Amino acid sequence: MNKALLTLSLSLVTLAGAAAPKDTLVIQSAGDYPTLDPVMTYDTGSGQYVENIYETLLQYKGSSVRDLQPMLATGYKITSGGKVVTFDLRKNVKFHSGNAFDCADAEYTFRRALVVNSAESWTWFLSEPLLGTPSNANQDRSITWARITKAVDCNAQGQLVFNLAKVDPAFLAKLVFAGASIVDREHAIKIGEWDGTEKTWKTWVGKDLNDSALSKNPSGTGAFSLVKRDANATILKAFPKYWGGAPALQNVIVQKVGEQATRLEALKRGDADLVETGPRPVLAQLRGQPGLRIIDDLPNIGSSVIFMNEKISDAKALGSGKLDGKGIPANFFSDVNVRRAFSYALDYQRYIQEVQLGKGTQRTMALPDSFPGYDAKVRKYTFDKAKATAYFKRAFGGKLWKEGFTFTAHYRAGAVAQQTMMEMLKQAVESINPKFKMNVEGKQWSEMLRDSKDGGEAMILMAWAPDYADPDNFVNTFYHSEGYYGPRLNYKDTSVDAWVTQARTTTDAAKRNRLYSLIGNRAFETAPFILLPAGTGFTVVRENLKGVSKDAFNPMLSFSYTGTYWRELSKE
Repeated sequence: MNKALLTLSLSLVTLAGAAAPKDTLVIQSAGDYPTLDPVMTYDTGSGQYVENIYETLLQYKGSSVRDLQPMLATGYKITSGGKVVTFDLRKNVKFHSGNAFDCADAEYTFRRALVVNSAESWTWFLSEPLLGTPSNANQDRSITWARITKAVDCNAQGQLVFNLAKVDPAFLAKLVFAGASIVDREHAIKIGEWDGTEKTWKTWVGKDLNDSALSKNPSGTGAFSLVKRDANATILKAFPKYWGGAPALQNVIVQKVGEQATRLEALKRGDADLVETGPRPVLAQLRGQPGLRIIDDLPNIGSSVIFMNEKISDAKALGSGKLDGKGIPANFFSDVNVRRAFSYALDYQRYIQEVQLGKGTQRTMALPDSFPGYDAKVRKYTFDKAKATAYFKRAFGGKLWKEGFTFTAHYRAGAVAQQTMMEMLKQAVESINPKFKMNVEGKQWSEMLRDSKDGGEAMILMAWAPDYADPDNFVNTFYHSEGYYGPRLNYKDTSVDAWVTQARTTTDAAKRNRLYSLIGNRAFETAPFILLPAGTGFTVVRENLKGVSKDAFNPMLSFSYTGTYWRELSKE
C-alpha cells in the first residue's frame, strides 16, 4: 500500500471531515461481517465484499433476477436431459495475485465447496444437485472422493463440466450466488488452504473457514482487491489488470460506524457517499438536503422474522433455567401457546405506519410476494392483545402466567428498525403481565450468527435475502426442520417437512403452489416464528455518485445499498 493511499485511508477512517475524494467510494455500515472466504459467505454483510473481490461464472443481466449473462464463463450448454452442464471459460483473466485464471481454478473452487460444506455454509444447495445430498462426507458416508471429482471436472478442451446427480431447474441461478465465486487455486494452496488432492480432502470436511487464510488474504478476479481490514474499516483498491477494464473508482472504503446519527451526518457532509441509513423515518431528515439523492420504491425480495428457539442450548440465555420469573426453561418456546401469544402481541400495522411510513406489506408467508408460490389467502397474525393474553394463560398449563419469565432478545447492533421492532414487542408483552420481563439488546452481527447457529439464542431478529430466485430458497430455509435456519428455530413439523420435500422434487408449478399454500397455512397454526412486515426499499446516495438508479437496481445485488457492482459506479 503506497504512502498516499495510506494517508487517504487513515483520514477517511477517522472521519476527518473532508469530503470523500472523486476517485474513492466511502460507505458506512452499522455492523461487522464474518468472512471474505467465498465458501463461507452466507450473509449480506460479507456478500458486498465477496461479490466485488471475486467473480462468478454467470451474472444477473441488468436489473433482472431471472435473466443471466456471462461473467467468467463465456457460454454454456446443457445436455443429457439437464444432468450435464458444460461451461466455456473466459481467457486472459488475471487474479489479484497475478496468477492466470483457467479451468483448474474453477474445478478447485467447486470441489472445495463440496469437500468443506460446513453447517454454516451455503454449499448445501450446491451439494444437493451435484452429489444428491445436502450433507458433507462426515454426515453422509456415501460421499467419496470419486463422487466429488466426477461431479465437477475439467475436460480435455479446458471446459468446466458439472455432472448433476439429479436435475435441478435452479442450478444456473445457484451459480450466480456470490459464494460460488471462483477462487485462485495456486494462491489458496500457497497460503495453507486445502491442496486439492485426494490425500488430504477428508481433513477439510465440515471445517468452519470463516477466519480462514483465504478470508484474511483473498485473491479474486474482481474489479477490487483487498488492501486492509480491521475492526473499524475495510479498504479496497481498483485492480489494475481487471479483465473488464479499469473501474472509474480507484478506492473503496467501508467504515463500521455504529451510531445512526453519525452515519447520517457523514452522508449530509459528503464524508460518505452512501450509508446504512436505517428505517424509512430517516428520510424526513434527508429529503431536501443539498447534495443528496433519494431513490425510492425499490423492490424488496427479502424476508425478516423473529426466531423463537424451541430448544435453547446456552445456559446464559436461560437465566435460572426455570419458569420462576427469573429465567426460562430450554423448551420455553416449544409450547405453541407461547409462540402464538408472542405472534399476537406485535402491532404489525403500527410498525408499518410509524417505521415504514405506510410503505410496508404484511405478508402471509416467509416468501416474497413477487415469487411463484406465494399465497395471499394464507392466514396471518394481527395485533390482538386479548388473544395474546389468552394464549399466555394457556401456556405450560397456566404456570407461565402465574410465575412469569425473564429472557433477552437480540437484534443486530446499530440496526435501528430492528431495535424498534423488538422494543415494540417488549412493550406489548410486558404490558400484558407485570411478571413478564423481556430484555432487548443489540449484538454484533458476527457474534449473533455464531451464538445462534447451535441454538444458543432464545429470541433473535434475522432476515433472509435470496441466494437465487426460486421459492424453495425461502421455503426450505425457514420451514424445513433441516433447512438453514433449523438450528436457530429447532422447529419440526412432519407435515411441513414432507410438503417442502415434495415441492423441491417436482417441476409441476401448480403442484408446487398447492404445497406452498399448505405449508403457509400450517405455519399459521404452529407459529414457528414471527413474520415481520416487508418494507418498500429505498437508498440514499450523494448526488455526484453515478450508476445508482431504480432502473439499474438489481435486488439480488443490494448488499452494498446500490443494487450494482462497485465497478459500475463513478463520481462526478
